[in-house]
Amino acid sequence: MCGIAGFAGLGTPAEMARAWVRTMCGEIVHRGPDGQGCFVSTDGTVALGMRRLAIIDVAGGWQPIGNETGTIQVVFNGEIYNFRALRTELERLGHTFATHSDTETIVHGYEEWGDRVVKHLRGMFAIALWDSVRQRLLLARDRLGIKPLYVWSHLGGLGFASELKALRSLPTFEARPSPAALIRFLAFGYVPDPHSAYEGVRKLPPGHTLTWRPGCGMQEQCYWDPRVVERTDIGEEEAIREVRRLLEDSVRCHLESDVPLGAFLSGGIDSSAVVAQMSRLMDRPVKTFTIGFDEAGHNEAPHAAEVARALGTEHTELIMRPDVDQLIEDLILWFDEPFADSSALPTYLVSKLAREHVTVALSGDGGDELFGGYTRYWKAQHGPTLPDALGPMVRRLAARLPHGARGRNYLLNLCRTREGQYADTVALPLLPWEGGVVRSELVTDGDRFEMLLANLFHSVRDRDFPAQMALVDVMSYLPGDILTKVDRMSMKVSLEARVPLLDHPFAEFALSLPSRMKFRGGVGKWIFRKAIEPLVPASVLARPKSGFAVPLGQWFRGPLRHRLQALAQHASPVFQYADEASTVRILEEHRVGRRDHSYLIWRLLVLNMWLTKQDSQT
Repeated sequence: MCGIAGFAGLGTPAEMARAWVRTMCGEIVHRGPDGQGCFVSTDGTVALGMRRLAIIDVAGGWQPIGNETGTIQVVFNGEIYNFRALRTELERLGHTFATHSDTETIVHGYEEWGDRVVKHLRGMFAIALWDSVRQRLLLARDRLGIKPLYVWSHLGGLGFASELKALRSLPTFEARPSPAALIRFLAFGYVPDPHSAYEGVRKLPPGHTLTWRPGCGMQEQCYWDPRVVERTDIGEEEAIREVRRLLEDSVRCHLESDVPLGAFLSGGIDSSAVVAQMSRLMDRPVKTFTIGFDEAGHNEAPHAAEVARALGTEHTELIMRPDVDQLIEDLILWFDEPFADSSALPTYLVSKLAREHVTVALSGDGGDELFGGYTRYWKAQHGPTLPDALGPMVRRLAARLPHGARGRNYLLNLCRTREGQYADTVALPLLPWEGGVVRSELVTDGDRFEMLLANLFHSVRDRDFPAQMALVDVMSYLPGDILTKVDRMSMKVSLEARVPLLDHPFAEFALSLPSRMKFRGGVGKWIFRKAIEPLVPASVLARPKSGFAVPLGQWFRGPLRHRLQALAQHASPVFQYADEASTVRILEEHRVGRRDHSYLIWRLLVLNMWLTKQDSQT
């Protein structure tokens, strides 16, 4: 595990290139505090750098790693869980290994299979590989987008990095905010792939490779797509056994480590299933960690403690009343681009707690997307809709009602398509007349609420609607929000977070199952629940779904109240994008308790803080 950074084709002499890539690595030292390495071609055309968090082959796994002749060089962020099997196969094919690290299997795998090496890798990864013979740079990102990789295009060359802060350190980088990306942020609460907050920078999409050659530019290619996973016609009992088998196999792979290892435990279905399986596979009690807030309704610690007792884990919990004002000052800006999932705060705190005891922690992320665990799936699937002929008339009626009128938002949502109603569960409207705050002249047709997820839904139109919703989440919300949050908050404290439910054999099987095995009796995850019945306490399955929530509403009326007052000031940079009158209105409605606008206010606050930082750095 580490962070990677580098560039190609920026016209730098070798010594300058070496200085630049070292500076880039210095910006992501938190991702790898155990050491640094770099490779620079003799002419300075290509520079690869990395910061290492030593997990496997602690003594010998330093990067970059090359082949026997040094013509191939690799830096890599992540873990390859099948590296031992790959090593055996490659040695049989005549390759000689100099280390025991998983990174070296990428080097020899590329020699054997070329770019198709990524299809042989089981794990989470962001890879940069330079082939000096063929004069080509290969970048790759894992199938589900667990590990990040940003790519900056510049004058026929490129820069790449695990985090934007490394790209910002390049002397030739121009940090120009992307209005289109920031408007999408106000809708989703994160900047969706492949966009980034800066012009000229994009995220390499999950399941993609990118190649670059001098004078030939960049070429991107998809090697894995959740939409083309073959559907299965398996029976229910066999499916339950297969989910159980794949879960055990995945967790076993994810226990590969030469350093202390534990798990996050919330007491919910997914984290409990992972910890229960770990307990069966490990020869010592699992170290588990949870945090709770000292506010009623926002403390999952008792549920986690109950599961920990039942599974016999070595459990550590921390109940906190954090200095919220100071915490958000640090965390909001850590993401380098606007990111408004407020559960990033407890994710950071539990990562910090875990890092005091272990270097690797397993989490239960991904189960809701794969098995239909979100309550919004049921809501969007069974919500009422209007006949097409009535929609425009009711929409005009609702638009004429005053803001805050009872039933106005319900009528607006009633007029939407099923896809639009689903968007209403994961996004906020942009236009003021719909309840948003974005300046109307900035909203394009593609930003209209009905269109936010239209292209993704269109690409999966051959599936039933429950499957469509889950696939859209796998392609958008999962990499853009959930995995971004876990990666940045765990890496901030140099903790490796692993997600066994997103092991691609497990994920592919889950995606292949029909919706009737996931949704039953108004509850999602039916097949997963049946599979883990023998593993987890009965209370886990009986407990209703709950998120990793924070008391935003209380904070906005308490320790963060002064930030809302500052947000309403006429000179606030957020008004480059937000309509001032609409923003002031929603702040006042929230202040007096007329409406709860916590999510929208949080996004405005995040964007305002990010823009303020940009202004201070120019």
